[in-house]
Amino acid sequence: MTNDVIICVKNLVKTYGNFTAVNGISFDVHKGEIFGLLGQNGAGKSTTLEIIETLRDKTSGEVTVNGYNLDNEPGQIKKIIGVQLQTSGFYPNLYLVELMRLFAGLYNRDADPMHLLKLVNLEEKAKSKFKELSGGQKQRFSIATTLINDPLIVFLDEPTTGLDPQARRNLWQLIRDVRDKGTTVILTTHYMDEAEALCDRVAIMDAGNIIAMDTPDRLIDRLVETGFERPKEVKKANLEDVFIYLTGHEFSQ
Repeated sequence: MTNDVIICVKNLVKTYGNFTAVNGISFDVHKGEIFGLLGQNGAGKSTTLEIIETLRDKTSGEVTVNGYNLDNEPGQIKKIIGVQLQTSGFYPNLYLVELMRLFAGLYNRDADPMHLLKLVNLEEKAKSKFKELSGGQKQRFSIATTLINDPLIVFLDEPTTGLDPQARRNLWQLIRDVRDKGTTVILTTHYMDEAEALCDRVAIMDAGNIIAMDTPDRLIDRLVETGFERPKEVKKANLEDVFIYLTGHEFSQ
């Protein structure tokens, strides 16, 4: 790996019987970038993340994370990554501050729950139960739990699915803030506008293969060079922009 590469994936394969979920893909992730894995359901993106996160066994290939080999040093990889849990992974009747202490204990870390909640603008909800939070607040809390062990890399699997437009934009800013503090972010998403707004580079997956990888701008420019045109003129704003302009307040409930 070169000095700026924090994740190196070479010829990664994952099969289930006769079905190939990940078909010999290779890519690098650079330190301090937001890297997106894009694709339809079943494209193999979540499987790829779970293998890198040490949560799923690979069939073949090589994965290196910050110099640690997945085959020989999975425990070292676990120490330097943060993985977003789905909301079903939290005890609904515990207060947020209690949940943060619980997860800090699992990491064997002396974390400051209020500091972490403040990072995601939830300090006023410290004594609220998880089940009482809105969808956007639950997602922000989920991201806060990935930061407990001060990770070098954070993995976010479809972090804004089901959120309203304002909550989505707020979460985008939170993800940028995480990256700006020096943490590498890898995310999957179905929303192309999200990938375009957030990601420094993206890899597009289809049927277990990476079919394109570059910055969003370069991928778009390459398409335009083919003569592609949208069927109608692109407006300077869209309905989501209207909604946020008319209703938007930072970190709306």
